Amino acid sequence: MTDGFFFQAIIYLLAAVICVPVAKKLGLSSILGYLFAGIIIGPYVLGLIGQEGQDIMHFAEFGVVMMLFLIGLELEPYKFWRMRKFILGMGSLQLVLTAGVLFTVCSVVMPWPWETTFIIAVALTLSSTAIVMQTLKEKGLAKTSMGRSSFAILLFQDIAVIPILAIIPLLADGHVSGNTIHQSLISNYPNWLQTIIVFGTIGFVYISGRYIIIPLLHIVAKTRLQEMFTASALLLVMGVSFIMQLVGLSPALGAFIAGMVLANSEFRHELEGDIAPFKGLLLGLFFIGVGASINFNIMMADPVFIIIFTTIFNSIKFLILLVVGKIYKKSSDQNLLFGFALSQAGEFGFVIFGFALQLNLMPVDLSNQMMAVIAISMVGTPFLLLINEKWIDPYFGVKEHNKNKYDHIEENNEVVIAGFGNFGSTIGRLLKANGIPATILDMDSDRVDSLRKMGFKVYYGDASRLELLQAAGCENAKLFIAAIDNPQVNLYVSELVKKHFPHLKILARARNRNDAFDLINMGINDFYRENLYSAVNLGIDALVEMGHRRYTATRQGQRFIKYDEAATRRLATDRHDKQMLIAGTLKEIEIQEKLLRQDLYAQLGGLDHSWESAERRKEENEN
Repeated sequence: MTDGFFFQAIIYLLAAVICVPVAKKLGLSSILGYLFAGIIIGPYVLGLIGQEGQDIMHFAEFGVVMMLFLIGLELEPYKFWRMRKFILGMGSLQLVLTAGVLFTVCSVVMPWPWETTFIIAVALTLSSTAIVMQTLKEKGLAKTSMGRSSFAILLFQDIAVIPILAIIPLLADGHVSGNTIHQSLISNYPNWLQTIIVFGTIGFVYISGRYIIIPLLHIVAKTRLQEMFTASALLLVMGVSFIMQLVGLSPALGAFIAGMVLANSEFRHELEGDIAPFKGLLLGLFFIGVGASINFNIMMADPVFIIIFTTIFNSIKFLILLVVGKIYKKSSDQNLLFGFALSQAGEFGFVIFGFALQLNLMPVDLSNQMMAVIAISMVGTPFLLLINEKWIDPYFGVKEHNKNKYDHIEENNEVVIAGFGNFGSTIGRLLKANGIPATILDMDSDRVDSLRKMGFKVYYGDASRLELLQAAGCENAKLFIAAIDNPQVNLYVSELVKKHFPHLKILARARNRNDAFDLINMGINDFYRENLYSAVNLGIDALVEMGHRRYTATRQGQRFIKYDEAATRRLATDRHDKQMLIAGTLKEIEIQEKLLRQDLYAQLGGLDHSWESAERRKEENEN
């Protein structure tokens, strides 16, 4: 009974629910919580899951598959072209240098055949997209210089896996290991034919996506049934992944290609919304599986080799990443974070070693040892980032010769602004133009340097740290403006300020209505939805173009904002009940339109032309 699917699923989920909150409470990343959960419940500690848990692990691997699908959806051709310098330049430089150095070192030190050495070198060159992207998201680093460079390299690596897996069969001697259980449909074909079939399958996925999948999604969309579209999204990801598996390729590669095909379709955002919840849960299960898969028996059989090899491999990769970052002129703190974040091996390494084992290109024991190296390096990444954050980064901040973690704040203003990107800098400029000084915090060191060159007094620091908020003068300030680009970080900072500085008035940025709901539920009523105001301003101009007077149109726009914000506060209580939210929204729209019509009719005949230009009034009088 305890070996059944449901029991195993309960163990996985219970471990996550317990370990992840504990990890977050200790200031660690959620990934560490998942990994520790897997280690604890795994076969080598408590033994709550064993080989029977492989069913869950296969299920959890779809977290990586769906993540690659979503990355593909984000990769629109124009975005790829805009980032081509980083994707092709940094990506190819990192991959070639790392693979070349690892191949040379292993060839000199280890007695492996060159084919085995080549496979190990290219497999360990690839970093973990799952760990790095999750870390960037949690720490709000996705839009920093380091975040953009990391994304570019990961993207190049994900694309590079396609030719790597296509080339590997050419290294085989034609004799596939008879005891492998992962035979593909083409395993018994000649190597040259396998390569042709692999590339043909990739082409088939691309063409069918353009000419079969998108038309089918049009048909499904006409049913107007949300659950059918969700089912279609899951079918698409699983179907493409299954096709890739049939020819011996990674299912994640198929999902990535399918995402790229659909990146320009009108269904992109709908698919993204349907897949995202499944991706988050399954990625967590995947990290638990990685923790559980660390084979301590293999490690104990030859711990010296595995520890030394992992240390040397991580060090080589870290140093090469530092060189790449230096070539692309990254500041020291961003470069260190860049190196530590990408220095591990990744989930595609498991795929490559499994594929090589199937083709009899490396011994089973060596393959298991290399998989243990990958797992250990993945587990170690959050620790490396924590060490960098606590003990290394303090010496390499914006002021590289300053021995403090962040800048020393020398002013004590009544206004504190957290986040000085496009949104925050507009607020800061407006306040400065009107003689109101503000203490400005931002944790993107490259942006801080650029802003300082333009004359802004910006302090480098992480506003999610209480000691920095205290140093910024929040205890004596009157107003705190939360304008951080990352919505999750912005919400956390707002909550931190509200908890520790209850006297401080908070004006918080909200990207959309869901962000506004989060702020309302936290007790912050002064939120500002960036999409709302730009949309209303455009609507005001549209009303003017259609014949309304500027004063009337502006007044209607301001009242629209007022009524919409009031409606948002009322709807916040129903945000988790989809049916109630839809019904409430329809009702609020009806009330809002009625109030706006009443306001407009009440002003008809009024002298509201005071904002019109003299030329326009003269033109209207002549007509």
